[in-house]
Amino acid sequence: MNVSEQIDKRIKELGSWRGEMFANLRKIVLAVEPTLVEDWKWDTLVWTSNGLVCAVGAFKDNVGLNFFKGASLADPKKLFNAGLDAKTSRSVRFYAGDKIDEAALKELVRAAVSANKK
Repeated sequence: MNVSEQIDKRIKELGSWRGEMFANLRKIVLAVEPTLVEDWKWDTLVWTSNGLVCAVGAFKDNVGLNFFKGASLADPKKLFNAGLDAKTSRSVRFYAGDKIDEAALKELVRAAVSANKK
């Protein structure tokens, strides 16, 4: 099974709001940067560009977008709401009914890609 098939399978397995959120996050991330490559690591979707950029994971009550170098990224809209004590990573957790601030999330992804270019 290729990466795209793995991702589609996971979205279908999740169903309901978690599957929809997972798919929406994927669409937003892919729209930001053409150099991002989708990969399937640690049983989840991971994007790379000159190294690890971010990953989306589904949990019992949330869907999280983890930024591997999030601690070094500016977050003017205060999207990071999980992993705030971690040395390098930060996450944005979404719960049922949450809205995505698409513009702010795209800025974080751009910043993460840019951080990997340095």
